[in-house]
Amino acid sequence: MTQDSCYKCGHPATTREHVPPKCIFPESKDMGGENFRKNLITVPSCEVHNLEKSHDDEFLMVSLAGIFGNNSIGYMHKLGKVDRAIRRTSERLLDKVFLRKKRYLYEAADNKFFEVIWGTPDQIRLEKCFEHIAYGLHYHHFGRRFSGATKILLGYLHNEDADSRTFIEFIKDKVSIDLATAEKHGSNDDVFYYQFSETDQFGLYMMKLVFYGGVDIFIAFLPDNQEMPFNLGMELIKSGIHTVITLGDKKYEFNKS
Repeated sequence: MTQDSCYKCGHPATTREHVPPKCIFPESKDMGGENFRKNLITVPSCEVHNLEKSHDDEFLMVSLAGIFGNNSIGYMHKLGKVDRAIRRTSERLLDKVFLRKKRYLYEAADNKFFEVIWGTPDQIRLEKCFEHIAYGLHYHHFGRRFSGATKILLGYLHNEDADSRTFIEFIKDKVSIDLATAEKHGSNDDVFYYQFSETDQFGLYMMKLVFYGGVDIFIAFLPDNQEMPFNLGMELIKSGIHTVITLGDKKYEFNKS
């Protein structure tokens, strides 16, 4: 794959695209002059795929920067560029980020309050954003375009379903073991870094994305020439059968009732 081919479709490239989007990385004016935009990753892109995601960049920035559990970099980015974008659009950006939302006002201390928005995110659009990032990072990391299917798990979202929460907990623990010695890639790791796993015996591999120290996304890659292996445990879980999976000395129980 030559460098003048689009990272997503392989058609001739006409521009270069930041992966992740540049707006994810705070501007130095909001960070006391510190540079969090060192050596940002770009990949060649065609007109179609560059325009296709152009409206998603701010959406992703607003979706990620203000999440509880993020580090101080994410919090400062939220108070700076993110809040400016929200004010500029008269809060229409928030309507795009949340399908449904509620606002809560909490008192921190000494009559100082902060607002929390709790709601249902646009998960389909989020997964589309992360798919583009996954393809771009794959191209950057391996020097070739990925051809196949991806499966994306948003590890930071709260889920009301107990089995879904247990599954996310299992995946996080499994990935932490698999990537324990994997190199972290990215020159601004307080904002973003990624890791790739080794390819397994079935030809599958995965990538972990981490934003602002607290937002985890897991992406599995299934190349075109590979088939998804049969997994008895997963089939039992999907069938509603009571199932217990063991990882080390920890057990994960599904379909309890």
